[in-house]
Amino acid sequence: MAEYVIEGGRIAVIPDLYAELNRLFMAEEDWTLGDSLDALDDLLYGGIGALVGDARPRVVWRESGRSREVLGRDATAAWLRGKLTQPDVFSTASTQRRLDAVIAGTGPTYFDLVVEVFEAHPGIELELR
Repeated sequence: MAEYVIEGGRIAVIPDLYAELNRLFMAEEDWTLGDSLDALDDLLYGGIGALVGDARPRVVWRESGRSREVLGRDATAAWLRGKLTQPDVFSTASTQRRLDAVIAGTGPTYFDLVVEVFEAHPGIELELR
């Protein structure tokens, strides 16, 4: 079982998370993950990057409390507002509902969504520190 360590101190904005994931998992690849929850989900299926052939990887997220803050309500609202500028790609009504929930403090933050993606892969252990 390999252990991968996400350094939460390196994350200040959403793109930093993907830079960290690329550092950990894509160093041997000639391409990188995009800044997308779908890309993270694809990675965790294990068919690309360092996870290829790793039967039971363990991911430790250091300073996850700090990451929870910087990937919290403000970052999530900005991310969703960005989606609202692309009505041909993203459902405006659905995105607006998600944005309203985040602003009200009832919707999941980007950090929460990332953790949900990890939780959808029971073969990968995520430890928040």
